[in-house]
Amino acid sequence: MSKPTINSSMTTIEWVMLITLSVVFGGSFFFVGVIVQDMPPKTIVFFRVLIAALALHLFMRVTGRKMPWTGTAWFAFFAMGLLNNVIPFSLIVWGQTQIASGVASILNATTPLFTVMIAHALTTDEKLTVTRVSGIVAGFIGVAIMIGGDAIADGAATALAQIACIGAAISYGFASVFGKRFKRMAISPYAVATGQVTASSIMMFPIMMIFDQPWTLSMPSTQSIFALLALGLISSAFAYILFFSILDGAGATNLSLVTFLVPVSAIFLGIVFLGEILLPRHLAGLGLIIVGLILVDGRVLKRRVTA
Repeated sequence: MSKPTINSSMTTIEWVMLITLSVVFGGSFFFVGVIVQDMPPKTIVFFRVLIAALALHLFMRVTGRKMPWTGTAWFAFFAMGLLNNVIPFSLIVWGQTQIASGVASILNATTPLFTVMIAHALTTDEKLTVTRVSGIVAGFIGVAIMIGGDAIADGAATALAQIACIGAAISYGFASVFGKRFKRMAISPYAVATGQVTASSIMMFPIMMIFDQPWTLSMPSTQSIFALLALGLISSAFAYILFFSILDGAGATNLSLVTFLVPVSAIFLGIVFLGEILLPRHLAGLGLIIVGLILVDGRVLKRRVTA
C-alpha cells in the first residue's frame, strides 16, 4: 500500500478554499461575540456542534455518502472531536466572555507556530525548514501589526482568558496533525467532518447539563438564536467540509495558515459591511502576511531556484 503524500505547495483551488475557510471561521468570532451576551459557554459549544452534526448528517444522506461505523473510525472521531471542537471551542468561547473577539482572533493566530512544531515532532512529511519558520514568524508579526496594540491592551487584565485562547491554539495544532490519519484510513473529508462534530455533541451534552443546567436559563434573544444557527451551519458544518478537504491534500502546516487569514478577512468584512476604515497598520500587516504565505507555500522560491 503506497504512503499518502502531502503537497507542500497548495493548488489554486486549495488557496480559494483556504480563503473561503478564513471568512467563515472569521465569522465565528463575531457570532460568538453576539451569543455570549445571552448564553453560557458550554451551552453555546453544545448547540454549535449539534447543529453542525445534524446539518452534516443531512448532507451525507442527501448526497448518498456513507458513514463508517467501525470502532476504529469512531475512536478517531471522538479523539478529533475532543482536540478540534470540545477543548478549543470551550476555551475560546469562555475567553470571549473576558476579552474582545479581536484579541481572541490574534491569539488564535498562534496556531501555525504550534502546528509546525507538533508536525515536525510527530510526522515524517512535514518537517521544519528555515524558510517555513521564517514565513510563519513573518505572518504572525503581520497579524499582530494588523490587529494593533490597542486590541491587546484591552485584554491585558484578563491573563487567564488569553492563556485559554493560547491553549485552544495548541489543541488546534494537535488536531491538524492527528487529522492526517483519516486519509490513511480512507475516510472521506465529509465523513470526518460529520463524525467529529457528532462525537463532540455527545461529549458536550453531559458537560452542558451538569455545569450550565440549561433548563434554568432564560430564553435567548432572536439575534442570538440566528447567530447560533449561523455559527453551527456556516462557521462549523460548511467550514469543516472545507477544513478536512484542505487537510487531506495540503497538510497540517498549510491548513494552519487559515489562522493568519481570519483576522484579515474580519477586517475586510468590517470595511465592507460596517464602514470601518483601512489604517496604515492594516496595509503593513497585510504585506507581512502575504510574505509569510509566500515563504510557507514555497512555490515562488522554487520557481526562482529552477529558473
